[in-house]
Amino acid sequence: MNTWAMFMVASGGAIGALLRFFLSTIIGAHQLFPWATLTINIAGSFAIGLIWGAFGTTEWFAQWGRLFLIVGLLGGFTTFSAFSLETLGLLQNDRYLMAAGYAVLSVAMCLFAVYLGERAGQGWLL
Repeated sequence: MNTWAMFMVASGGAIGALLRFFLSTIIGAHQLFPWATLTINIAGSFAIGLIWGAFGTTEWFAQWGRLFLIVGLLGGFTTFSAFSLETLGLLQNDRYLMAAGYAVLSVAMCLFAVYLGERAGQGWLL
């Protein structure tokens, strides 16, 4: 594996993980509903759409931007594994309706956010 590629992914991932930590600290932990994870996943979905729409066809993005921004930074920032664990926790605590609502809301809002981000990103290049 290419050392430069590993550096790009690792450095982006470290920044993304720190951003996730700070944002989840600001939002705070809520016992009834995982608002921090939902917010982070929506923001990450918007950001990946925005970055892909704006820079997906550029040379610098193909060379190093995808590794740093998409794989590293947003890979470290978004929290799909946390989303899955929190959904499981809601199910295990017999909060079936809340678990279903959380899963549907997360998927729908993140798909919408990535769409909005892509459209906004494409507008930047015009």
